[in-house]
Amino acid sequence: MLYLSRMARPPLILVSPSIEKRGVEFHDLSASLSVRYNQAILQAGGIPVTAPVTTNRATLAECVRRTDGVLLTGGDDINPGLYDKSLPKKILKTISQTPDNGVRDRFELLLIAEIFRQRKPLLAICRGHQLMNVAFGGGLVADIKQQVPGALNHQRMDTALEFVHEVALTPGSLVAKICGRWILGVNSTHHQAVAEPAQPFVATGRSRDGLVEVMELKPESAARLPFFLSVQFHPERLTEKHASYRAIFQKFVAACTKNAKNKK
Repeated sequence: MLYLSRMARPPLILVSPSIEKRGVEFHDLSASLSVRYNQAILQAGGIPVTAPVTTNRATLAECVRRTDGVLLTGGDDINPGLYDKSLPKKILKTISQTPDNGVRDRFELLLIAEIFRQRKPLLAICRGHQLMNVAFGGGLVADIKQQVPGALNHQRMDTALEFVHEVALTPGSLVAKICGRWILGVNSTHHQAVAEPAQPFVATGRSRDGLVEVMELKPESAARLPFFLSVQFHPERLTEKHASYRAIFQKFVAACTKNAKNKK
């Protein structure tokens, strides 16, 4: 039985969708969301609500106000013009931007600004992790294979439900406390990565080739949000088999529950 049944007021969690060029209905430009995100939130006791794809700031502000936390999800690459306007053509060819002329980029950047303005719990995954860094002026490794000599193969779409490499976690960090370990096995389905954390973030998990797999707020910035965790891997795809990944969603949803109570 879901944890939902034991809660008087399950928290509402705003989930950012991906954008597909051709949806099922009429092949229109469509909002798309893996059901695994919703399942992970439901299992942890929250109620997922898909965010509208809009660049109307007032609408996004109201969406954030009415919900108790936000989950930023994976998807296509971020417009490189937002973090590096001098990338060579051979790297630009590897980038698959959203098929909506950058609407998702602008929408999620506005959403991030509202999350921090309204101080809501935030969990960022994959593309969401990368966009967090871009939103605060940080850069990205635009193509790991070409820009990181000796890097691991991080683009393992064939094993999206399995561990493909390990991440060393910072002892005492939020992620280490949540997962109860210092070494974490992760799946890996990306060809881009956070270069180095922007202010106000700190890397609390790295793969052995040095790439940033987890970011948290620096201690002096921790009060800016009641919960913040940003990860490059996909924990929602590992919750069925591994308690550490269920714990990530449980802690996130617990923070959203507390936020819901504080709104009363």
